[in-house]
Amino acid sequence: MVESKKFISGIVAPKQRSEAAWWFAFQKDKLLIQSESSQAMIPCLVEFAELELPVLRQHYLGRLGDRDCYAVEVDEGIVPPQGMTFEGLRQIYGMMGEDLFSVAVRAVQIIDWDRTHQFCGRCGVRTKTHPTERAKECPQCGLLHFPRLAPAIIVLVERDPEILLARARRFPTAMYSTLAGFVEPGETLEEAVIREVHEETGITIKDIRYFGSQPWPFPHSLMIGFTATYAGGEITLGDEENIDVAWFTADNLPSLPSKMSIARKLIDCFLKKGKGCRGYPRRE
Repeated sequence: MVESKKFISGIVAPKQRSEAAWWFAFQKDKLLIQSESSQAMIPCLVEFAELELPVLRQHYLGRLGDRDCYAVEVDEGIVPPQGMTFEGLRQIYGMMGEDLFSVAVRAVQIIDWDRTHQFCGRCGVRTKTHPTERAKECPQCGLLHFPRLAPAIIVLVERDPEILLARARRFPTAMYSTLAGFVEPGETLEEAVIREVHEETGITIKDIRYFGSQPWPFPHSLMIGFTATYAGGEITLGDEENIDVAWFTADNLPSLPSKMSIARKLIDCFLKKGKGCRGYPRRE
């Protein structure tokens, strides 16, 4: 088993670079990689200028193990160097180590935030990058614009021996997944779980337990996973988000999300344990 490398977040880049660093270069939301058979290689260079690609913006991310990490963005019209290509993160999941992929997830969100916060939302003046914080600062009114993060709950509802799955209209195939939705202002996470399940299915739940979380860079969500137990009610489609919602047993599952998603981790945990996947108990 390969030991994972520790990532230490940073904002202020080292004044001098003498060793090779990881460069996470994006063309919009696609990452520059060198693909060798089934592996996706991130450029490891002292200076990104070695690739002779003009940079629109650049951010220091921190250190992964013994290497510094940077996020850069290049123009849409740039042609990648020979032997390299721009690929979406969904397409290359599993083609690189989890450590590097987690930094790539961080990098694309920082680039997207910088791109969309060039001007102050309060007074319209062009913003500047804050020297010591991950923020864009308005030089006129002083407003700080931090990277956006949209918390969303995702929940696996169990009714022994079944789990509740939904097919959303936005899914490109006949795939089913766990229920999910964004947290509203003023809500606790548990309240969001109860509301989303009831809005989408009409049923009630109990025994809400925390499972885990996952950054979801499409474009800037944080998925917060829970498990819950069916309490009552019949399934009714409460909005236009889903085409179908149904109960499934372990031996009769539909097409499922990719293994990169926390939705699949919730489902796989249920399947491995056989009698449910319980997380940390809810605090009353």
